[in-house]
Amino acid sequence: MPSRLDLRRRIRSVKATEQITKAMKMVAAARLRRWQNRILEARPYAEELSLVLRRVAARVSERKHPLLQVRPENRVALVVVTGDKGLCGAFNANVLREVAAILESKRFPEVEITLVGRKGAEYFRHKGIPLASMHLDLMGRLTPEGAYALARELRGKFESGQVDAVYVVYNHFKSLIQQQVKVEKLLPIEREQLGDGNGEVPMLFEPTPQAILHALLPRHVEFQVWRMLLDSVAAEHAARMVAMDSASKNAAEMIDRLTLTYNRVRQATITKELIEIVSGAAALGGR
Repeated sequence: MPSRLDLRRRIRSVKATEQITKAMKMVAAARLRRWQNRILEARPYAEELSLVLRRVAARVSERKHPLLQVRPENRVALVVVTGDKGLCGAFNANVLREVAAILESKRFPEVEITLVGRKGAEYFRHKGIPLASMHLDLMGRLTPEGAYALARELRGKFESGQVDAVYVVYNHFKSLIQQQVKVEKLLPIEREQLGDGNGEVPMLFEPTPQAILHALLPRHVEFQVWRMLLDSVAAEHAARMVAMDSASKNAAEMIDRLTLTYNRVRQATITKELIEIVSGAAALGGR
């Protein structure tokens, strides 16, 4: 049985850990609210962009654009979005598990990986998997400009024929307690995203609908990347908040168990001392 001194040390250690996990939970909650607000702020833009794209596409008989070009997917770019830090449950592991499943399935003849986030770098370095490019500082200081730069890089690879398609693997923020790993095709743009324009009010366009469509499609790609990265950041903070809440509860339970054990040891020690005193007194009285 551990001594009272050892138990006191363990209780102090667990209490210190509990304070850290509670603080991390509060920080994650504050950051989650901030990124949730960013998602809500981006929603009106997304809705309007989608509406305009549908209306313009409905007026274009031949939708010819490099970003709509469908080719056999012999070589694809796989964008893997992870976090920069741990202590967020299975957040990073779930994404990397999905990537491993894609690579093992041989679904695509050739895959080049573009990494976003530091935790993924450790995984691919350990596995010895080469990376086409890395964006290790993007998620820590996520801005629209950084997301748009990544989108332009991916768009350039697709338009030049370096890759035949671009897929993004990331954590989709569904709720505080649920994050879902998604694999979304970024390029070529799915024609279903443009719709057929049925039911839209006829409109006059200046310049031509074709010119507007050509101008909007690159913006659409940039915004999709921004949306996915926003989702991933919010999901990471939600996962960390839940993980730290669970860790705090486990620490509190451990403190209760250690305190109970400490009290039992203390009681046993006192009882032993009393028995020794009584036994000694009895021995002296019998002389």
